[in-house]
Amino acid sequence: MRVLLVEDDPKIASFVENGLREAGFAVDCTDDGEAGLHMALMVDYDAAIVDIMLPGLDGLSLISTLRHRGIDIPILVLSARHTVDDRITGLQRGADDYLVKPFVFAELLARVQALVRRGSKTVEANRLVCGDLTVDVIHREVRRGPRTIDLQPKEYALLEYLMRNRGRTVSKTMIIEHIWDFHFDPQTNVVDVLVHRLRNKIDKDYPDKLIHTIRGIGYAIKAPLVDTH
Repeated sequence: MRVLLVEDDPKIASFVENGLREAGFAVDCTDDGEAGLHMALMVDYDAAIVDIMLPGLDGLSLISTLRHRGIDIPILVLSARHTVDDRITGLQRGADDYLVKPFVFAELLARVQALVRRGSKTVEANRLVCGDLTVDVIHREVRRGPRTIDLQPKEYALLEYLMRNRGRTVSKTMIIEHIWDFHFDPQTNVVDVLVHRLRNKIDKDYPDKLIHTIRGIGYAIKAPLVDTH
């Protein structure tokens, strides 16, 4: 999942960015409101975290502009303003959630994960299923049949993205956009390597393969057809 962070306090920005990366998110970070608006208009983010007091363009104006342009990205406001009126204003301007500084990172992470789940087009947003493969996105637990499968953060991020798009083909570019950030070199073969690693854990020991290569297009995860004859 890919998150936009718009925060001009370097200590808070570094703290949040590092924490989200450790949790498996790809994070694009900027300290300027105008730059944040441009990035949000150009990239299909899964969620955004926006401070209110920003140079260039304040956070509330950024959010209002996105909503006016029909961008429905889930947004968490991160602000030192803590009154009820401040929170109401933030929500009325188009934010989906509001977290007051100082905050505990575990709460911020839980709120971001909740926003991503609510913003997902997947019906079973908390529990993703494909054949005998199950992903519990709340506890980040992956099981195939009775067996628990341990995944590294990027492996889990790829699997969750495939599962949220199960039955559909996702291109390498789409995978890059959701799992890495602006600093990633798209010319490398890192997507193929990551898919290979995930296959070794998800499919290698099972006769029914779930992860499929769609030649010249990308990858898809889908359950095998059941022979009813």
